[in-house]
Amino acid sequence: MIQITHKSTTLRKAIAQAIVKVSLPETIQAIREKTVPKGDVLECARVAGLFAAKRTADMIPDCHPLPVEFTGISYEISEMEIRILCEIHTVYKTGVEVEAMHAASVVALTMYDMLKPIDKGISIEQIKLVEKKGGKSDFKKLSEKHLTAAVIVCSDSISAGENEDTAGRMIAEKLRSFGVEVDDLEVIPDEKIQIEEKALLAVEEGIDLVIFTGGTGLSPRDVTPEALSDIIEQRVPGIEEAMRNYGQQRTPLAMLSRSIAGMIKNTLILGVPGSTKGASESLDAIFPAVLHIFKAREGSRHD
Repeated sequence: MIQITHKSTTLRKAIAQAIVKVSLPETIQAIREKTVPKGDVLECARVAGLFAAKRTADMIPDCHPLPVEFTGISYEISEMEIRILCEIHTVYKTGVEVEAMHAASVVALTMYDMLKPIDKGISIEQIKLVEKKGGKSDFKKLSEKHLTAAVIVCSDSISAGENEDTAGRMIAEKLRSFGVEVDDLEVIPDEKIQIEEKALLAVEEGIDLVIFTGGTGLSPRDVTPEALSDIIEQRVPGIEEAMRNYGQQRTPLAMLSRSIAGMIKNTLILGVPGSTKGASESLDAIFPAVLHIFKAREGSRHD
């Protein structure tokens, strides 16, 4: 199975369909009147679908076991066919599309099994995903404007040439994957004045997003939060909480991080850990949803 530990838990929904076509109008009549010899077709098939939704990971090798927190099975019955709709919800790290399609297919197969004694011409068609919601795909287009960013590495040792930067390059790569243009990647020492100057210069140049990596710990030279808090005009504590909460689920040491987030005019300023792992997890926690800030600044609703 693919790695999903880096993903955030969100509400996921999926609706899938399957169509059962009959060859005799009397078949539909028997279903409606509940005179099929094997029993109530619609209710038996619904129960089978509920079982299938919960057992998908047992049948499909690459499916992750997940909590199925809602399953709804409905029918649209016409003269010669039954359209099956299966809707599944979960709050988890991965979607429920396969669960919905698996449930829909089992509902259809149950109908086929129950109806074959009275109709030899039944077919199952169009098992497919109808709709899905949740996860990062819902947040791909969160700003209409072209976004630019600067990445500033705060480190005495890297600026002195004693160590090599990996966190800054990783951040730049992640930003580009979300369609954000990285205009600047620079290394500076852990100096409060230089950190403030770089942030204010980026704001003056109209850069949308500035990420400082490093200096968020508790050593005497870790001054990034102090430098940024002095100039940030509007703190966004929810971003800080999201990063720490995400990290805390992966290491108990995340509570020692002093990540910071806020706005200076229309520029989003972030201070994240200097370790590559810590910086990566911080970005995983908030991207791409954090880009909605720029829509909010444009006056868009939070729909």
